[in-house]
Amino acid sequence: MAEKSLRVLETNKTFLGKISSTISKLLIPTKIGINGLLISTKRNNLLKAYENYINEENNDETNKKEILLKKYEDLYALYLESIDKYVMDSIYKKVKNDTATPFERTALSKYYTVIHLKETQYIEYKYRKQKYLLELDYETIQSQNKEKVQARFEKFYTNKMETLYKGILKNYSIQLADNKSTKERNEKIYESIFQTLEEYIVNILPIKIKIDGNATDKEVIQQYDRFNTFSVGKLDERDEIEKQLILLGISRKLFTHSLPLIVAEQCYIKLLKDTRQMIVSAKNERKKEEAFEMLINLIEDYNIRLLSTKIYWDKAESREQYKKFWTEFKKIEDLKQNSPDEYLKKKEILFIKNDLKAVSINPQKYEQIIKFYKEKLVEMGVMKKVKNSCKTLQERCTKKKTVA
Repeated sequence: MAEKSLRVLETNKTFLGKISSTISKLLIPTKIGINGLLISTKRNNLLKAYENYINEENNDETNKKEILLKKYEDLYALYLESIDKYVMDSIYKKVKNDTATPFERTALSKYYTVIHLKETQYIEYKYRKQKYLLELDYETIQSQNKEKVQARFEKFYTNKMETLYKGILKNYSIQLADNKSTKERNEKIYESIFQTLEEYIVNILPIKIKIDGNATDKEVIQQYDRFNTFSVGKLDERDEIEKQLILLGISRKLFTHSLPLIVAEQCYIKLLKDTRQMIVSAKNERKKEEAFEMLINLIEDYNIRLLSTKIYWDKAESREQYKKFWTEFKKIEDLKQNSPDEYLKKKEILFIKNDLKAVSINPQKYEQIIKFYKEKLVEMGVMKKVKNSCKTLQERCTKKKTVA
């Protein structure tokens, strides 16, 4: 699709300029009508081609499938071009002539945001441009209240949008794997991953659940219901981390290949770091305990949901350590039904000790959280404080030391 400049210029205030502006305003409704009819025609052609291709997807006739796929892809390109032309010919001119609705102004603003990606992030731009145009047409269909058209379009829409979201997430995964990437850049990528996952869950997943009905994965529905509890009201730091944890959980079901395990692991590690920092920065005991509870949930999700599925380990030593952890965890799980309180206590102890080993590799960086963990273990009766004293010829020194 050819790109054109969309810079909005001030209308000429001369007599001829005013006449030109008036004529443009009169012609805009006609343009909108023509573009709307064009989009509708190309949309119907596309949906028919899509349905024909889907119906033949399981057919063994390879040549027929290839012909249907090519026709579908060609019509898809023409359909997107018609929406793009609508933005250029209609919305842009309405904004320029100050006759645009708030929706149209917002639509053009979003268009600018997408176009800006072209020079710096072309792959992301390619996916987000398609995503934007599809969203724009879907909102138009919703506003028309034509249930049959909407139901038919939604099957194509969810399928195509899922492909686009997978492409965007895969692109972020590749960027994280770049050895030249800096810490600041990685932080932005993590943020983009979580934002993209949230966009999908808010805008696409509800439609997909409606279409699939009982065929929808039960765990996905449970996680989606949990996510919805964070959609109302202002969220604090702990709530944000828990919401991101849910997003990662859903991603392990829906975007396994686009957001591979190694990238999901990096996202979990980031959340672990954020939660540890939240504990040491807490201003009172209540917030500290809430953050600690969040950390326990996060450690469990990280170790049980993610690491238990890990096949390839960079270091054999890390794999052996995890095997020992897993063996201990399975022993503790036997207590879950008969002694739930003892199970929770032993689980917390196991998780703290395991994370303590991880952070003790860098004692200076994690000095405060190491201290917190040791205090927790003393509180649980796993460690104790004993006095360790020594004498010298010059003086006597006594200090407390925490030992296992």
